[in-house]
Amino acid sequence: METELDKTTTFFRFEDLRVYHKALDYIDWVYQKINAISEKNGNSSLTRRYYDSAQAIALHIAEGSARNKSQFIYYLKMAKSSVRECVVHTSLAEKQRFLTATEQEESRHQLMEMTKMLGALIGSLQRSAGITDTDDD
Repeated sequence: METELDKTTTFFRFEDLRVYHKALDYIDWVYQKINAISEKNGNSSLTRRYYDSAQAIALHIAEGSARNKSQFIYYLKMAKSSVRECVVHTSLAEKQRFLTATEQEESRHQLMEMTKMLGALIGSLQRSAGITDTDDD
């Protein structure tokens, strides 16, 4: 007999989203880089804000998933804003030589991928809700 715990579907809908898992991977990537930066240069405000922005991507996805479609879209757009914050933090970290050019490109690649995924999810939700907002960002 199958119990509630044996079911293969997740209880929290956002855990089924690939973009959520990409965000978790990015948080882990940022955390690893921040630890290396902190060991060399101490804990800076840049590293704290960078980590907070990376976390905010996943947090906005999770929070919005419990809302109605139009609110979920709003939270997904907030997640895209957090992605853009991470682009700035990535550029600053590279400029201050906390990240190599290769690491900066790796970060930017992950952020671009999440932006595309978030945009596709937003578009899908807008179509299913009959919303005609054409916000390209």
